[in-house]
Amino acid sequence: MSSEIAGESSRAAITRARRIIVKVGTALLTGETTRVNQRFIARLCQGVNELWKQGRETAIVTSGAIGAGCGVLGYKEKPTSLSERQACAAAGQVELMKIYAQAFKRVKPARAVGQLLLTRDTLISRRRYLNSRNTMMTLFQRSAVPIVNENDTISVEEIRFGDNDNLSALVAGIAESDLLIILTDVGGLMDCDPRANPKAKLIPTVAELTPQIEAMARPTGSFLGTGGMVSKLQAARIAMASGFGLVLADGHDPEILLDIVAGKNVGTYFKPRAERISARKHWLAFTSHPKGAIVVDAGARAALKTGGKSLLPSGIVDVLGQFKANELVSLVCENAEFARGLSNFSSIDTHKIRGKKSAQIKGLLEADSTSGVESVHRDNLVIL
Repeated sequence: MSSEIAGESSRAAITRARRIIVKVGTALLTGETTRVNQRFIARLCQGVNELWKQGRETAIVTSGAIGAGCGVLGYKEKPTSLSERQACAAAGQVELMKIYAQAFKRVKPARAVGQLLLTRDTLISRRRYLNSRNTMMTLFQRSAVPIVNENDTISVEEIRFGDNDNLSALVAGIAESDLLIILTDVGGLMDCDPRANPKAKLIPTVAELTPQIEAMARPTGSFLGTGGMVSKLQAARIAMASGFGLVLADGHDPEILLDIVAGKNVGTYFKPRAERISARKHWLAFTSHPKGAIVVDAGARAALKTGGKSLLPSGIVDVLGQFKANELVSLVCENAEFARGLSNFSSIDTHKIRGKKSAQIKGLLEADSTSGVESVHRDNLVIL
């Protein structure tokens, strides 16, 4: 086993977490049925309330709307057509939120809840991204529990997150959380499929997502869920790169939340990078979609990655796609994306100035095209 997965890294940082996102999947909420397990939700809400009582602001990213809607609308299994799934989501979301609201009324002290329904299209917009963040922060200030789900009633393929594992990692970035906990129906990341091999062993800590780690992922076995271990590793990649930790653990008993924040060795801990990126750079890196790409030489890549520099036109060798000024672009070198940032110039203007020294740019562009010489300023750039 590689050193990246064999070592036991300290979980002391988890005990200091003051803002936490808890993601719970369909397999726990409904099991292999089309009915929401209200007893489980009551226990989950009790566990989340205990985190609040410890001074830890906690939000829930929940699945289960489509599963709940199947029961409400009389489906025996998850429908396949988009319109039927959206109808199930519409009916199920009402049922799901009612159950959460009632459960949090019964905890002591009782807590209000607030619903946020998101699509990727919502978060691509910087303004709507900030509005979502401000809503969550205000709910936290009022000691209310944000409950987040993908808006499956209107989502289509091009604006879907794809699963709530990825959504939870993005929400954790929006909220500037210290920790993401994904509760699932297995004990954590195993070295092989425990359903096929009863001798499968838990990997307690992951410090780096190597190809060996990614090879351990497997498709979901839940007939109502959309995620699987692959999506959980994608969420872990976002969390680790962003600078907050992720714990993947068996959520059948929600009291495991208290064991996790106490630093006990349960589940798999995905250790974050040492430095946290800002919420703005998290949005640039993981939420928005690049409109095009700027190809740079090796010298420019080194200056950006290790020198903390802005991208100058002299380091640009090619421009791919079409984009406007102030739109997000990928930065590519040797056929590999290594960064993303907001371009100060359109693709047309970038073509005009690529490879040019700063002194040569004047006269190539209209007078009002730019107020500076950087193609991508370092404040609007994130290294992936």
